[in-house]
Amino acid sequence: MSKQHRNVGTVSRGIRCPIIREGDDLAAIVSDSVLAAAESEGFSLRDRDVVAVTESVVARAQGNYATVDQIASDVRAKLGGETVGVLFPILSRNRFAICLRGIARGSRKVVIQLSYPSDEVGNALISPDKLDESGVNPYSDVLDLNRYRELFGYEKHEFTGVDYVEYYGDLVREEGAEVEFLFANQPRAILAKTDCVLNCDIHTRKRTKRILKEAGATIVCSLDDILNSPVDGSGCNELYGLLGSNKSTEEKVKLFPRAAMPLVLDIQKKLFDATGRHVEVMVYGDGAFKDPQGKIWELADPVVSPFFTDGLRGTPNELKLKYLADNDYKHLEGEALKEAISASIRAKDRDLKGSMASQGTTPRQLTDLIGSLCDLTSGSGDKGTPVVLVQGYFDNYTND
Repeated sequence: MSKQHRNVGTVSRGIRCPIIREGDDLAAIVSDSVLAAAESEGFSLRDRDVVAVTESVVARAQGNYATVDQIASDVRAKLGGETVGVLFPILSRNRFAICLRGIARGSRKVVIQLSYPSDEVGNALISPDKLDESGVNPYSDVLDLNRYRELFGYEKHEFTGVDYVEYYGDLVREEGAEVEFLFANQPRAILAKTDCVLNCDIHTRKRTKRILKEAGATIVCSLDDILNSPVDGSGCNELYGLLGSNKSTEEKVKLFPRAAMPLVLDIQKKLFDATGRHVEVMVYGDGAFKDPQGKIWELADPVVSPFFTDGLRGTPNELKLKYLADNDYKHLEGEALKEAISASIRAKDRDLKGSMASQGTTPRQLTDLIGSLCDLTSGSGDKGTPVVLVQGYFDNYTND
């Protein structure tokens, strides 16, 4: 009788869970939900399966929240409460609007400097075509609000239908603060208006902070400096502060989860005790991918995965099958080709960096790749699957 070959590679399953509330035993809920799904759907856990839990339910179970007043208190204490420059915020009602409300409540005046034609994660402020037609040089030109409106009018976001300049301005005024806008891509431009700056960019924040300090700014904080410790009984995030926060209500944000290594290790242990299988576990947020239509780069969180077990460290170490088939074994076909490629995979080096046979494979962290897959699987709406089980990710062509 011929050997049975496995005909399925990587499988990603959204796992339905109960609605998570503050104080819930999340490790037990996740483990029980995965085991219940396996029983009901007729699959078994295997070694090196990945159980991924979205950051949202982790932070919710932790009760990691902060109010607008608590944000305002920290901003006032760290930036002085007078004129505060808000540099390079992203355009988002969910990600930044409530943070801006807190900043405005803790300041007398807010100077908002927006990058153009888009924000850091690709949300368009104006279309690149309109920018080209205007003759403006985005690398050097600094625009005030009047000049911006004269050139570009009242642009609304393609997907949300929001004019973010108008929206952010109204929001600051609602909090009783003055507001002024600048449009520039050079961080130093804001220092013409104030030397107290809160730079709000995510992945370029360290460089921006350095540039501002070298240019003579008196006070420079990043979003990761705000609520990096509790304020008036708030939650916090020691590493990321307000970065990765989401709107919870009109007066509250949910912060990025903190100190969740015990959680991932507990889930790993519970599943091992129940099945004898050593699974990997991670917490994931935004995936790291770009939408070709809207040009939005999804990653508004500071990292894809803030917490994960040791087996998820590193990058893929894979051979490119099409390279082997088209080059080394182009003279072979059928079973001979399969056996030759399988032998190459079994004999591959532990580190293929620099090898021609690995070119075109994805040189990214495993947690970024798997987290992106999980983010696409779970979605951000009403699927009700805050846990994702990924099976077969570490398999290759030789695994049966």
